[in-house]
Amino acid sequence: MMNRPMTLLGLSGSLRSKSSHTAVLRTVAEHLPGGVQLELYELASIPLYNEDCEGDHTPLAVLALREAVARAEGVLIGSPEYNHGMSGVLKNALDWLSRPHGQSVLRGRAVLTFTASPAFTGGVRAHQQLNETLCAMQARQVVYPQIVIGDVGSKVRDGRLIDEVSRRFLLEGVNRLIECAASG
Repeated sequence: MMNRPMTLLGLSGSLRSKSSHTAVLRTVAEHLPGGVQLELYELASIPLYNEDCEGDHTPLAVLALREAVARAEGVLIGSPEYNHGMSGVLKNALDWLSRPHGQSVLRGRAVLTFTASPAFTGGVRAHQQLNETLCAMQARQVVYPQIVIGDVGSKVRDGRLIDEVSRRFLLEGVNRLIECAASG
């Protein structure tokens, strides 16, 4: 039994001030069961990945991100789809998190992913790319159907996911993430 709330870390692959992905994460944070909290982590300060900056030269922003992941019992990641792939912001953060090679802080950590897009497909290609990257990092991906939110512009209002069907499906996935994180 934990003496502190379970912490999930939320990573949005979008830096926009009115990001749909950040809105979805905020919505999740407001609908979590008691004893669980979601910490949203901003990726804007993460520098571009450069292997020359590993080890003793790892940027402080990267060390802080790794520490935030290490403190969390599980991670919820949302990515937009740009040109049939995940966002560069998110890929860059994952590249940093994959290091040192074979020792990723995400290795064995419970992770749930979602994508959202103005297109009716909801970002399925980005979702697949994101999951492949997490597989390479040996993250423990939550077994749940793909969470893709199509036509997201009509489903987000005032910084929150308002579409009840999408929200319910997403929150069921988050409950699986919580179960997976709690089982170690």
